[in-house]
Amino acid sequence: MKYISTRGGAPVLGFCDAVMTGLARDGGLYVPQAWPTLSGAKIAGLAGKPFADVAFEVIAPFVDGEIPDDILREIVGAAYAGFSHEAVTPLVQLAPNHFVLELFHGPSLAFKDVAMQFLAPVIDHILGRAGRRATIIGATSGDTGSAAIEAFRGRDNIDIFILHPKGRTSEIQRRQMTTVLDPNVYNIAIEGNFDDCQNLVKALFNDLQFRDEVALSGVNSINWGRIVAQITYYFVAAVALGGPARAPLFCVPTGNFGDIFAGYCAHRMGLPLSGLVIATNENDILRRALETGRYQVDTVIPTTSPSMDIQISSNFERLLFEAADREAAVVERQMAALKQSGSFDLTPAQREFIAQIFTAATATRVQVAETQKNTLAATGCLLDPHTAVAATIAGQTNAPQHPIVTLATADPAKFPDAVMAATGVRPALPPQLADLTSRQERVNVLANEVGEVEQFILAHTRATKE
Repeated sequence: MKYISTRGGAPVLGFCDAVMTGLARDGGLYVPQAWPTLSGAKIAGLAGKPFADVAFEVIAPFVDGEIPDDILREIVGAAYAGFSHEAVTPLVQLAPNHFVLELFHGPSLAFKDVAMQFLAPVIDHILGRAGRRATIIGATSGDTGSAAIEAFRGRDNIDIFILHPKGRTSEIQRRQMTTVLDPNVYNIAIEGNFDDCQNLVKALFNDLQFRDEVALSGVNSINWGRIVAQITYYFVAAVALGGPARAPLFCVPTGNFGDIFAGYCAHRMGLPLSGLVIATNENDILRRALETGRYQVDTVIPTTSPSMDIQISSNFERLLFEAADREAAVVERQMAALKQSGSFDLTPAQREFIAQIFTAATATRVQVAETQKNTLAATGCLLDPHTAVAATIAGQTNAPQHPIVTLATADPAKFPDAVMAATGVRPALPPQLADLTSRQERVNVLANEVGEVEQFILAHTRATKE
């Protein structure tokens, strides 16, 4: 299995090199050169299997033997052994034919754990095999950072630097990052928003001299290793609801597009889906792009679902590449226009391709709060505001012949103020995090300036140029 860049100008790589590279050297994102497929019988046979067994069957074709199967099985088994629910990603019924897929039973209480708990030991294995160290960098709007820090903390081969927008995460999200005091963990609060953090990370990767000097690798969903692990739970949910004979509709709270792109990947692997719904909050650039054909960056609006307060949706580039019949030149022109003017136009062929499986809708803060309140009254279930964005839209979806699955992306305890305001109930943190608000914090505040971030990393990383 080989991986190619969406912009066509980077080396073709194997799985391990693609994971370690993160962002391609031409600024693009890696995708498989060809999609592996699972037969209907193979998919049906996944029903009832433990999550780790399904994960191995889904992930192994993408690894293609670069990590021996016995080691890959060990990595996958260990990755999900620490989740608090035996099913790892259980399904809960909210209403007739409407289910919630709970993805928040990992150590940081967010869906990012499903990918990060896999990615960290994979990177550690690759580095250990080569006798190397690496510098990991990531940008977070809240959940990626805590999941990455939890997964990479204390690892001798890795120093991890996480950028978050100062004052724009929930207190729980911030403290889950800043109270981790392991010496290989560095939290950086950027004076700006998430898009600023994400642009800084891309700029660091595009500075090839710096990138090589510190052996830079990334853990955002631009890293293919993140996407491949997230494909797994689409198969788990679908077969639990009768797949492949039944084709669920998945409604996904969407910011950076990685979570929902994993659903597209599952579909390309042969999993029957009746559609993927892009659920956005008022920062609805993706809905507007699908409706108008123009991707136009606007001002970020702070909402109760801060992890979705995004205007530059990085993984959308992967879908643009697929929708352009893998014509890298088309994507390269569009990304150049985005950088230059903050907008680009989808081609008619791209719009037609995307519309075959994707739809998009927006939920307002008022609607989200109403959904949280009504869901609690009807089912006793608390929803975090991100999940409630998708649940609001799923409740408006008319698909009676298909099971509808809303992806629940965070434990409501991560957003206690928003949940309390909507429902009157303040969700409690689990016992292992009960003292979180009293723990010591360590964080470095830096300007939204590439040079300043580079100098900080150079001063602290243990990785050296090889």
